[in-house]
Amino acid sequence: MHHPVFPTEIEDFVIATLSLWRITHLLTVEEGPFGFVAKLRLRAGNGLFGGLLDCFYCLSLWLAIPLAIFVGGGWTQRFLLCLALSGAACLLEQVTRRPDFPGILEEAPFRENLEWRTDKE
Repeated sequence: MHHPVFPTEIEDFVIATLSLWRITHLLTVEEGPFGFVAKLRLRAGNGLFGGLLDCFYCLSLWLAIPLAIFVGGGWTQRFLLCLALSGAACLLEQVTRRPDFPGILEEAPFRENLEWRTDKE
């Protein structure tokens, strides 16, 4: 890899994968500090940017591009690394996702709570 951050290439890949998963998960699933990310998703609406923030798989691919450019050596390696990082982040998302149990009542997501609050005001 062209710009090694850690002593071995596998460590670079693992750290880049974990970083990609963390950033993508924050932007697509979490509320963020003080609900900032949830408000950002709400304001993004249903357009292109809003669609990206609602789709973990799409966003992970786009966010993998700058990581692959930073970590990869040549353009072929960067292209393959982009796909590999996104794929690894998607696998991590599948492994860490909470299972949905039908019939069990759960608290509404922050986005719905935020819309509810704006309707009342």
